[in-house]
Amino acid sequence: MTWLRYNAKEVIAAIALVVLFAGYIAIHPRGFSTYVVTIWSNQGALLGLAAIAQFFVVLVKGIDLSVGSIIALTNVAASFLLNGSPASIAFGILAVLAVGLTCGLVNGIAVVYGRVQPIVTTLATGGIFGGIALLLRPTPGGSIDATMSDALTYAVAGIPVSAIILVIVLVVLRILLRRTATGPALYAVGSSEQSAYMTGLRVNRLKLIAYGSSGFIAALAGIYVSMVTLTGDPNIAPSYTLNSIAAVVLGGVALSGGVGNPIGAVIGALILKTISSLMFFSGLPPLAQPFFEGLILAIAIALGALGVFRVRSRLELYR
Repeated sequence: MTWLRYNAKEVIAAIALVVLFAGYIAIHPRGFSTYVVTIWSNQGALLGLAAIAQFFVVLVKGIDLSVGSIIALTNVAASFLLNGSPASIAFGILAVLAVGLTCGLVNGIAVVYGRVQPIVTTLATGGIFGGIALLLRPTPGGSIDATMSDALTYAVAGIPVSAIILVIVLVVLRILLRRTATGPALYAVGSSEQSAYMTGLRVNRLKLIAYGSSGFIAALAGIYVSMVTLTGDPNIAPSYTLNSIAAVVLGGVALSGGVGNPIGAVIGALILKTISSLMFFSGLPPLAQPFFEGLILAIAIALGALGVFRVRSRLELYR
């Protein structure tokens, strides 16, 4: 019961996902099949990784409006580097991850040492990162190793590889957040930065870790976008930025910081993708779909804002 009480939001989100997925399978022309589940999983994994990237910044009471731009930039970088010999591809993957990590650290340095609000910082850097992506590849294109793409986007024994990748990422992050000193320290900074500082935690260093982790995971998302689309596209940023924020809120991550986990963020991302697929196969006019998607995003973010007010109100009672 204690576990259920502390994870109620994630449990509710998971139940909602199961119900929505059942509805999606019921109306899909091909029903439940490996092909349908794999396509759904691939699309969900893209936003799931973006949501994890957003999670790290929100955890320390920030918000990252550059997540989509980092994904776009690393996707474009991958379209230049992920081809050729196995050694070249391995070097390319490391280079793309380094690009994402660097972008995240740039955000963190501006927030921590420049004393600029996260929303202002990431809005500015997002424009810069997106501009670099456009300069490198003005129109979608490039070349991605097809063999590697097939290996990472198909299914093994009926299980989508994208789902396996997500599970591996979540297990690694759970170990890092629960079994190392850094994880609880990040939650402490998000809960109360002043208290964390008074207890001797290196707040600035922890914030840099959070922003660097966000950039690194965003680069993973950029690489996987390349695997799914076999191209580099500088114009993908806006949808990933907005949806990553909505996903973390739907997954029970508090915009006030210090609450939530990557699993909830991924569940929120899968909910959004399932709703989008439901609208597509429900016969809803294509021109109306952006309206409903925007409405869902607005509701999700509004619920997150209300959650912030509730937390602040409780804190006021103890003053």
